Amino acid sequence: MARTPSTQPTDAELEILRVLWQSGPAGLGQVHAAIQGARQVALTTIATTLKTMLEKGLVRREDGPRGYRWTAATSRESTAAGLVGKVVQHVFDGSARRLVAHLIEEGALSDRDRSEIRALLEAHAETPRPRARKGRGK
Repeated sequence: MARTPSTQPTDAELEILRVLWQSGPAGLGQVHAAIQGARQVALTTIATTLKTMLEKGLVRREDGPRGYRWTAATSRESTAAGLVGKVVQHVFDGSARRLVAHLIEEGALSDRDRSEIRALLEAHAETPRPRARKGRGK
């Protein structure tokens, strides 16, 4: 039985999305040059990856003066929410607390990170959150 295709970006697709988020609309050559600065990759590999991303709805393309212009179709925030949500569900059994505990125990948080997280928690503690209703599919 075939697996349902993922709508989440792969590492290579994330690399391209980061270029597009930073630069805005870009041609294939621009995307390739930006990634080539970090690692060796063939132009055809970038072109194939962009085509796959188009099929997944991660990018849009328009005709440009010298080929297609590619644009991110998903925001950085939306992509982060999807990826973090997937990690929380599949690795930490749906528990954000377990994710944070893991980051703390692994020493992944700097003093600055901890301070900023405390400030976020305090700021959001004052704002009541609507509770999800059980059994409603939300």
